[in-house]
Amino acid sequence: MLIASLLAVGYVAWPIATALLSAAVLAVVLAPVQARLSRWLRGRRAISAGILVLAVLFLVIGPLLGLTTVLVKEAADGVRFIQDTVRSQGVVGLVDKLPPPLDGYARNALESLGDLGQLAQKHVVEQGPRAASAVAAALKATGSLVFDLAMMLIALYFLLVRGRDLIAWLVGVSPLSPAQTNQLMAEFRKVSYAVIVATVATAAVQAAVAGIGYLIAGVPHPVFFTTLTFFVALIPAIGAAGVCLFAALIEVATGHPYMGLFLAVWGIVVVGLIDNIVKPFLIKGDLEMGGAVVFFALIGGIGAFGMVGLLVGPLAVAAFLTLLRMYRRDFIS
Repeated sequence: MLIASLLAVGYVAWPIATALLSAAVLAVVLAPVQARLSRWLRGRRAISAGILVLAVLFLVIGPLLGLTTVLVKEAADGVRFIQDTVRSQGVVGLVDKLPPPLDGYARNALESLGDLGQLAQKHVVEQGPRAASAVAAALKATGSLVFDLAMMLIALYFLLVRGRDLIAWLVGVSPLSPAQTNQLMAEFRKVSYAVIVATVATAAVQAAVAGIGYLIAGVPHPVFFTTLTFFVALIPAIGAAGVCLFAALIEVATGHPYMGLFLAVWGIVVVGLIDNIVKPFLIKGDLEMGGAVVFFALIGGIGAFGMVGLLVGPLAVAAFLTLLRMYRRDFIS
């Protein structure tokens, strides 16, 4: 009956599991800040929790959500523009709207392709419904993201206010001994701190290295692109290299193909690989895991669970190793 009820609770919580896990991790990281803020506010934990939730909303979630919305909107407008132009004017009309020197490169490509240009035009027209459905799916995913973020903020507020009571309750009802439960809780706190700190630090390093590339390539508004790189680096599905490739495309479109090529290589080889080196190195410094174990835990977690796998992967491995140590200590020795 206990297992059946646990499965039922898991089934009910699964739609908002990502929001709850993210809220729990943020609550652990923000707990010391809230304790200090509550002392300044003379023990008003609810007010301090509200201030921290608003800070998370305006400083982190707001920019990320705004960036996601802009990307989806621009992608939808771009797909619609390409479809309308190709239907009315053909591929040649689309090429005429490209900025120099891209239009020259595209015309040469069309002339060398010959009949393949007409085939490409036919393919674009035929794939219109599929592209529209992809845009609709992206819009739906954005709406789901907004819902998850709202649930996360609500859960974060209650965890900040009643987190201590929840931990005490878990220690009391857990089938493990209080010492074992507290050890698992301590491991969860340790992994949460390590992942959050490593993610932010890695994003800052990637933004700094990308900023050097922007300065070398002469990208317009390098401060803006560096800031954008930092926020995009927090999104595992996109990554900081995506901003570098976009800036490289701007360089090519403005008549600097060699600088665009340099920036593309810089973004993929240097900026892109930093995430796979710096983040595991920082995480393993706080956890009792090898660098290779942390690396595959991150990659496997993201592959299995998406963005939240950045947390689930190391947490799953850390929980497994902690339970193994408990078993050896309490049941074998």
